[in-house]
Amino acid sequence: MSLKTQVESGIKDAMRAKDQDTLRALRAIKSLILLEETKGGASGELTSDDELKLLTKAAKQRRESADIYKTQNREDLLQKEEAELAVIEQFLPKQLTEDEVKAKLQEIITRIGASAPSDMGKVMGVATKELAGQADGKVVSALVKGLLA
Repeated sequence: MSLKTQVESGIKDAMRAKDQDTLRALRAIKSLILLEETKGGASGELTSDDELKLLTKAAKQRRESADIYKTQNREDLLQKEEAELAVIEQFLPKQLTEDEVKAKLQEIITRIGASAPSDMGKVMGVATKELAGQADGKVVSALVKGLLA
């Protein structure tokens, strides 16, 4: 079942349950999907990679907003962002723990033969493809930097 179908089904369920937080998050996801499908040069259908990129971007935006609201002591807005993030994360693949990411990065570094910090670009290129949607890019970057140092 495509992401769009899952979201539309979720919207109906959230409307029946009168769950405003879930409804708001699902409508935001649907909006992103529709915008991506109709933008210039688009084929009208999204691949699973495109869907993953959309969801990852939406989750990242929610996390960044939540961090800002937390520093500004805006609990009301923080709760909304966290509720939306929780809904978005239901559609994302399971996030890897830091230890799991480190193990995968060690494997990538060994496979590529990277040994110095100057090889970071090579490692990051492979790591971002293999860990897409499973780990935050900032975490991956920091771990690669630490492992190559």
